[in-house]
Amino acid sequence: MKIEMFDGLPIVSVSLTYKGKTMCLHDVLLDTGCSTTIFDTDEVEEIGLIIDRKNGRPRRMYGVGGESELCYEQIVSDIKINEYLFDSFQLQLGITKETYGFNGILGVDFMNESNIIIDFNEMVVKKNY
Repeated sequence: MKIEMFDGLPIVSVSLTYKGKTMCLHDVLLDTGCSTTIFDTDEVEEIGLIIDRKNGRPRRMYGVGGESELCYEQIVSDIKINEYLFDSFQLQLGITKETYGFNGILGVDFMNESNIIIDFNEMVVKKNY
């Protein structure tokens, strides 16, 4: 994954695959200060990644300054983010584009599970072998 800096923030594009449908999601924040990965509901709906009100649960996400936004947290099976396939991955769906300007946020949960290295010298995210 190539990192581009916008307003001092690391932004990436990711390939997102869910239930056999793939899309490219641009303007995703790579956020080491965010514990959970979240995607904008409007952006990922086209591949069938929608809020599961039966198995998920509403949550509040908090940003700098204590402001909170409602989102939905759920476990998703067989989701692929770039080359990283997850059998069971907890993520959040909410409004990130309108509120923050991002189509999604890759949090520490993704970074830890995929065992990546963020290389700001080369401006890439790569697998830690």
